[in-house]
Amino acid sequence: MDLAAQFLKLVSYPTTSDEESATCPSTPGQLTLAKAIVEDMKAMGIADAFVDDHGYVYGTVPATAKAPTIGLIAHMDTSPDAKGEDIRARITEPYEGGDVILNEAQDIRLSPKEYPVLENHLGKHLIVTDGTTLLGADDKAGVAAILACADALLHTDKPHGAVRIGFTPDEEVGRGADLFDVKGFGADYAYTVDGGALGEIEYENFNAAAATVVIHGKSIHPGSARGKMVNAALLAMEFHQLLPVYETPAATDGYEGFYHLTHMAGEVEEAKLSYIIRDHDAEKFQRRCEFFQKAADFLNEKYGAGTAEATVTESYRNMKEKILPHMYIVDAAKAAMEACGVTPKVVPIRGGTDGARLSYEGLPCPNLCTGGENFHGRFEFIPLEDLQKVAEILERIILDAAKPSEV
Repeated sequence: MDLAAQFLKLVSYPTTSDEESATCPSTPGQLTLAKAIVEDMKAMGIADAFVDDHGYVYGTVPATAKAPTIGLIAHMDTSPDAKGEDIRARITEPYEGGDVILNEAQDIRLSPKEYPVLENHLGKHLIVTDGTTLLGADDKAGVAAILACADALLHTDKPHGAVRIGFTPDEEVGRGADLFDVKGFGADYAYTVDGGALGEIEYENFNAAAATVVIHGKSIHPGSARGKMVNAALLAMEFHQLLPVYETPAATDGYEGFYHLTHMAGEVEEAKLSYIIRDHDAEKFQRRCEFFQKAADFLNEKYGAGTAEATVTESYRNMKEKILPHMYIVDAAKAAMEACGVTPKVVPIRGGTDGARLSYEGLPCPNLCTGGENFHGRFEFIPLEDLQKVAEILERIILDAAKPSEV
């Protein structure tokens, strides 16, 4: 398989998910891509490939030996945090240092001064955009690597177990695992391929919730508003100021949690703020959710009942406790990386994956790297060589699982 061509094809489909939509998938472009992927899978020789009514893609690489059935999972949607349509992706010449000019007309540059991680990729071909959209390596790099792995297994004479493939919609809005058919999937364990830099292995993720607060105001002509007007837009600003100022994504790292304001809209009569709440520690996460509600309660006490309506909806939990009894899955990934010349690095996910939810549904599912960098923004990129290495690692995991155990 021409992995580069496959990846460029995948990112050409606009698949931004929409948290405001009640449908699944939340946007029609995801279903369009799902159908195209199924056609590619069938052309490769995955005869049972199909997309269900909700946009989930499934398929199987048949076993040629007795071994565990391993699942490989990635998501097809891209983040709504940046423009995800009309993506103009290209492959650069080997990176030699300095700025990468993404868009000469608009003077948009990918600079190591802003993104020092570039210096880790000297000599590699970078897949970039024109600087006006995200790339979509999160997580179409995962999709591409899984397809390349499947293609390699279908053409090898080396023994391997069955591989179950799953591609999900709406992961970026926290709903990717909602309708995933774990029982029908039938894997003994699985990996999501939805991480970042080459070598990363993740089995600790945030506990996560989506939160909104709707502020109800009272409009009246400004000329006669004294003592009568309640400006919902101003109260929304007051609500946000009640949250800890240094507990935001830009001020935290590692295991530190945060409140992240993702969207705001308002006028005098009504305002709405949307947040995500994150923390690795379950007790701290619970306290964060409670504090969010208390901030709304404070406004209700100050301005009257019904002024602020807060809603907190849990998205997923930290998968660590579900992975620890199955650490051989993580060890297998480490061994495969080392066999492929990659140094494994276990890191906590400052985010989440479908695997977190799936682990709680009985399918242990740590997360593996894609090789991508700077996700969810216009300066997202992925080294082609790293993407190719990820496909190689996936194949090695599957082949190693079929080897006789050493006693």
